[in-house]
Amino acid sequence: MDLAESSTLVTGGASGLGRATAEALVSLGAFVTIIDLPTSSGQEVADKLGPRAKFAAADVRSTGQLNEALDLAERSGPLRAVVHCAGRGARVRVIEKDGEPGSLETYEEIIKLNLIGSFNVLRLAAVRMARAEPIESERGVCVLTASVAAWEGQIGQIPYASSKAGIVGMTLVAARDLASKLIRVATIAPGVMDTPILDRIRPDVKEALEASVPHPRRLGRPEEFADLALAIIGNPYLNGETIRLDGAIRMTPR
Repeated sequence: MDLAESSTLVTGGASGLGRATAEALVSLGAFVTIIDLPTSSGQEVADKLGPRAKFAAADVRSTGQLNEALDLAERSGPLRAVVHCAGRGARVRVIEKDGEPGSLETYEEIIKLNLIGSFNVLRLAAVRMARAEPIESERGVCVLTASVAAWEGQIGQIPYASSKAGIVGMTLVAARDLASKLIRVATIAPGVMDTPILDRIRPDVKEALEASVPHPRRLGRPEEFADLALAIIGNPYLNGETIRLDGAIRMTPR
């Protein structure tokens, strides 16, 4: 799909994978609405990207806030592409080291944000896309974000791995469901990416992560995620698939 002069949406667009994707979409001539939390640097990022970018403060779990953001996006034209990057992890074990059961509240929070939030973005964006006139036999594309943790979640990642596995399971079903509307759905499952969240870990831990990637022996770059998102959007026969972007890594238990 040619996105020049089209309206697009990127969740989690204030930093990391989302920001790189927003920058790539603007470079193609698309209009981009960045969704992120009110406390994020979303407005600053939009200002730097210029007149084709807008910021909408929203929580992806909120139907009302998402619909307001989608209204803003559609002021630039029919919505044609969504790249959903918003989400986070949290450490929970089934039995914690003190012998207590893992936090159900934290587990529910991550499922609501990562998995239910993904479905909320998908369903609300797809309704908008379905109203648009087709371009070259398609109306729009939704790109979701899972993780290699969907298959190889490490100890302590049980809420994160569960939520990302749910997104993988959602992908083909959603693509089949939306086929009659001429809307494609695909998912990217990144490995260890060099995003701001890794700035919090010790340099030696970061070096060990880099060494664990077979080839290329480094962390993934946000720009590489953006490149794949744009390739999915641009290839009309790519649908219902989850693509690992991980340098052939297979995560260890710890």
